[in-house]
Amino acid sequence: MQRPHTIAASACTAALLLAALTACGSAPEADTSAPTVPSHVTAQAGSATSVHVMWERASDNKAVTGYEVYRRTGEGGPEKVKSLPAARTMTDIDGLTASTSYTFTVRARDAAGNLSAPSTAATVTTPAATPADHGPPTRPSKVRGTVDGGRAVDLSWNRSTDDVGVTAYDIYQEDSRIHSVPGNATTAHVTGLRPGTVYTFTVRARDAADNSSPDSEAVDLTTASAPGAPASTAPTDLRITNRAQGKEYAIDLDWEQPETGGEIPAYQLFMDGRPTTTIVWGSTPPAGRAHYRLTVTDPRGTRYSLKIRAKLPDGKWGDFSAQRTVVLGE
Repeated sequence: MQRPHTIAASACTAALLLAALTACGSAPEADTSAPTVPSHVTAQAGSATSVHVMWERASDNKAVTGYEVYRRTGEGGPEKVKSLPAARTMTDIDGLTASTSYTFTVRARDAAGNLSAPSTAATVTTPAATPADHGPPTRPSKVRGTVDGGRAVDLSWNRSTDDVGVTAYDIYQEDSRIHSVPGNATTAHVTGLRPGTVYTFTVRARDAADNSSPDSEAVDLTTASAPGAPASTAPTDLRITNRAQGKEYAIDLDWEQPETGGEIPAYQLFMDGRPTTTIVWGSTPPAGRAHYRLTVTDPRGTRYSLKIRAKLPDGKWGDFSAQRTVVLGE
């Protein structure tokens, strides 16, 4: 049995807790508001077994945390096939069946787990399989582009050819596919970019057997800066050559240094998206163009993607240069 003073103490504690809760206000209300519906959903067959789905961002009273992509075949119900983070507004759905009609919808999700209503459906039919098609399309040529403000660019190119037919063109930014358009298109509008940033784009043609062409020549585009943003600190006009040196290859980099208001003590070199070395000058840093030689032992035909960034006078790393691709022996 509890003693009287113990009961009194418990009652007092409960009263104090109730008073504290009353003074501080009630607990935060639960988030029950669903995000808006993703808009402008499109589905484009990239091959006989894959479809590229894209959409415009949704909004939420707090924040959209992700998207869910649903597929419907024939009379069956929708089946969730992808869950993606909020930063992604496109995806490739693989493992499909040739000559088959599919319908795709997208729903937005917030941190509380609320789902938007399904988007408008996008219907697409995969092309017939071409098992005898083993040859890739030719390389897209004369890729050019223009900047559309701070967050978008427009690209165009000359058509590729294929022994059966080009079904899609894939847009790559630094070796990552970020967009696809139908095989009868020669333009693309790429959105979701950052202001004041240099981007390197290439284009590949793809056929129904999923054979991809070699990369087109790269085009560098710098999006417009946001109002009040500092000037870009990216090195420009990066040029890369290579030559055999006995059993090794020498890769020579040459670039225009950015204006930083002081000397640049070092550069960081990234190879295939990973930091490879820090270039530190042995004496006074050079003025104007800078040069660096990297020696590698990989065999002829090895492909690298390279980019650099400067260490600024305040000790921070600056913006990345455009990316360049080099193939040993070519």
